[in-house]
Amino acid sequence: MSPASPVSGPHNSFRDLGLRVGHVTRTGPGQRTGVTVVLVGAEGATAGVSVRGAAPGTRETDLLSPLCLVDRVHAIVLSGGSAFGLASADGVARALYADGIGWPMGAPGEVVPIVPAAVIFDLGRGGDFGAFPSAADGAAAYAAASLGQVAGCGSVGAGTGARAGGLAGGLGSASAVLSDGTTVAALVVVNAIGSPVDPRTGQLYAVAHGLPGEFPDLGSPGAGALAAYLRARHTELGESGLVPGGATTIGVIATDAALDKAQCAKLADVGHDGIARAIDPAHTMLDGDTLFALSTAARPAPDLGGLFALHEAAASCVTRAIGHALLTATSAALWPGTGQERLVASYRDAFALSG
Repeated sequence: MSPASPVSGPHNSFRDLGLRVGHVTRTGPGQRTGVTVVLVGAEGATAGVSVRGAAPGTRETDLLSPLCLVDRVHAIVLSGGSAFGLASADGVARALYADGIGWPMGAPGEVVPIVPAAVIFDLGRGGDFGAFPSAADGAAAYAAASLGQVAGCGSVGAGTGARAGGLAGGLGSASAVLSDGTTVAALVVVNAIGSPVDPRTGQLYAVAHGLPGEFPDLGSPGAGALAAYLRARHTELGESGLVPGGATTIGVIATDAALDKAQCAKLADVGHDGIARAIDPAHTMLDGDTLFALSTAARPAPDLGGLFALHEAAASCVTRAIGHALLTATSAALWPGTGQERLVASYRDAFALSG
């Protein structure tokens, strides 16, 4: 590794930027869904967005255009529940308002919190199609983030009911520190119709893009396990139940480099390259792939070379976060009590890997 190559931050996660992340995970009877909230502080943060999937579920993405007035956001919400899950952002907005945080509109306390959001489709995966996150769940995730609780990865928060290429999906995070000290991190919820597994080897695509020593040596998946996965994958793709919006990879990229709205939008756009490296295919008619990008502006604005390095590292963080999501996800019986009920295995369990 050359001296100029990035290294992961101390926690290899959003924690390396001082951003607070809170989850609500719902796995009670009939439920397998959740909410994840990213808080950026009372002053807000510059933000952008890039939507590449053909079936997105989003809130406040038009506002993030560089052509629009508002240039700060106060939280980002990632949620299960498809379009119903967008209600979780209402709970976050109300909680921010109660704390006096938002876009100033006049007298003290007269504020409007800016809370963009994106959702994945996980309806029915706990058995009850009508079990989706509510505004109360958003408020609870906000409270968890406000307390500074350490947020985990895997089958938690918005990743609770996720699937990825027929395997258990989930939530993952990764960070990088550039040679000039700039930090960038990604938080990604993986619920893709595309596969994270190389059909030639059984390895996760993302693992090949890890930093030295980042991912454990899981060994080589057995030929039998790979053949079984490919058969199951073929069956899944032939099902008549595939619907637009039934899959999606969503997430947030953040950096401490000072960026304007246009630069944040481009950072989010380049981040989608990281999805394409880890999921094949990505950005399909069935996916709603959406990435937000945040700038905390704790460090100076980068020059052109620094901006290139930041883009490169951001895409890498997205890929690596997807790898961590798949490696920390847990197997689960989805659609229990219905005709669809079946065990959806984690990558580790499907390939009998324990490293």
